[in-house]
Amino acid sequence: MRTPVPGEAGAALEPVRTELLRAAHADARALLARADREAADVLDAARAEERAILDAARRQGEAEGAAAGRAVLLQARRTARARDLGVRREAYEQLRLRAAERVRGLRDTDGYGSVLDRLTLRARGLLGPDADVTEHPDGGVVVRAGGRYVDCTLDALAARALDRIGPEVEKLWAR
Repeated sequence: MRTPVPGEAGAALEPVRTELLRAAHADARALLARADREAADVLDAARAEERAILDAARRQGEAEGAAAGRAVLLQARRTARARDLGVRREAYEQLRLRAAERVRGLRDTDGYGSVLDRLTLRARGLLGPDADVTEHPDGGVVVRAGGRYVDCTLDALAARALDRIGPEVEKLWAR
């Protein structure tokens, strides 16, 4: 076999070189196409994951917002109820004070002696005729007998009268 001349070797290898270049280009195009598909698949998966994360975050945010809204509403209702009860308690206390003042006004009337007599009779009827009766400085009497005690002061009588009204007193400030 003969050794090819340098110019002849290049010409003889030209078809091989051309085929290697064509194959390398084809491989490169196939590799780029596969890389593009893989990149597109990765991007699609990332977008899908992004949508899923955003949807989950939105649902969680809505749930947390709804829970927070319910908590705020519940607290507002509790606060409103507490204020309402406070106003009612204040109104009731004012009613008790005014009733006691009005009943104490009996001391300044001509019939107060008769009121004391009836209170004393009532208290002795409860504790016995030997019960110790003491007139109270704010009006009415306090009666004691054998460790037992009856409060027939004017303030106590006014308070008991309001207590007997019971829930009906709420109608005074009901809306």
